[in-house]
Amino acid sequence: MATSTEAVQESVVELPEGVTASFQDRLLVVRGKLGEVKKDFRRINVNLEVSGNRVIIRPFSERKRDRIVTGTVLSLIKNMVRGVTKGFTYKLKVVYAHFPISVKVKGDTVLIENFIGERSPRIARIVGDCKVTSEGDDIIVRGVSLEDVGQTAANLEQATRIKRKDQRVFLDGVYIYEKSEGW
Repeated sequence: MATSTEAVQESVVELPEGVTASFQDRLLVVRGKLGEVKKDFRRINVNLEVSGNRVIIRPFSERKRDRIVTGTVLSLIKNMVRGVTKGFTYKLKVVYAHFPISVKVKGDTVLIENFIGERSPRIARIVGDCKVTSEGDDIIVRGVSLEDVGQTAANLEQATRIKRKDQRVFLDGVYIYEKSEGW
């Protein structure tokens, strides 16, 4: 059986100019020109440290499982930094064949009315600080947190899911067609 003599690998995220980070009580807050993103690391087994304009990620131990988690956390923090500097945009298309669908944003929910002729609107929840706008047959979801933008877009798709019918024939719904950085 081979023994590992590697030192605990640490990963570093360099923060660009205008971006600050703070880590307290296992909560990482990244602030930038577009806003701030918070992520709770209580359930993730890594040691985080913020020093100057760097975020240092170290695994709890030399176990393979703990070392693998550092890559995931590295990706999460990079997405947080990209979000507060550029932002994220998802574009969705409203597709219908017979019944014209109307989309309205009301508070922290999106109402999808007249979907396949239904009388009551279907409701999708807006997660976090996302901004949702409806422009004709397009729905645009913008925000600084990739997780919130992605979950809001997924909620819109799931709200218009057709059950107990052939999905090859009934193609009505709301579908993501573009994911991009920037506003």
